Amino acid sequence: MKRRRDLRGFGPGPYVLGLRPVREHWGASFPFDVPAVAAVEQLRLDAPVTLLAGDNGTGKSTLVEAIAEAIGFAAEGGELERAGGKPAVPRAVLGGALEPVLTRRRPRNGYFLRAESFFNLAGAIDRGGRFAPDLSLYGDVPLHGQSHGQSFLALAANRFGADGFYVLDEPEAALSVSGALALLAIVVRAARAGAQFVIATHSPVLLACPDARIYELDAAGLAPRDYDELETVRFTRGFLNAPERFIAPRSRSDRQHQSALCVNA
Repeated sequence: MKRRRDLRGFGPGPYVLGLRPVREHWGASFPFDVPAVAAVEQLRLDAPVTLLAGDNGTGKSTLVEAIAEAIGFAAEGGELERAGGKPAVPRAVLGGALEPVLTRRRPRNGYFLRAESFFNLAGAIDRGGRFAPDLSLYGDVPLHGQSHGQSFLALAANRFGADGFYVLDEPEAALSVSGALALLAIVVRAARAGAQFVIATHSPVLLACPDARIYELDAAGLAPRDYDELETVRFTRGFLNAPERFIAPRSRSDRQHQSALCVNA
């Protein structure tokens, strides 16, 4: 996809409907070894909130990174506008193998939150400088002067709003259960005001987002799921109902009971 000026008008989401293959670029650069990425044409992003669930290694981060970079975010995360104030533009990703499917509207703002790189981004924001966002956009409190979870919530409370596109990769990594609930409330409020979210998460709290479309990624690819069908929800319920059964089961009957809890929770 050629890098060109984004002529879409501003307005409420959705902004990105999905990713489509660029057939002539499929080849060694395309990660066919990640089934969820190979099945990317099945991924619909037209809901205000799209949630990606699944075990480690199923491709959640690969997909959210591809979506974020395709719409114009830097790979390390951060604001949608690039350094120097140049407007972000959509582009092909993964060696040119995928390109975004867009609507006629574009967001006024956006953020790509990567838990693993947020520490460095927060430091750059605190230091300020020519290309750094104004700290007032984050609540006027230095992000490194807060706990990791508090800085996440400060970002969400001050940056997530109407007419924005937000990509979050496992944001629960820094949050307590109450923090996850606070983030969920922010996401719901922003989505109802016209924002679009794509979130990869293991959190049963975030996965409970009302009216969200949920996909579960596994070794077979990806598929839409209801909340109660998700493995992480069933497993968590089983653990909370009988945690002692999950901790070093001593007998064959205990191990069988543990398996049954995971299946029937």
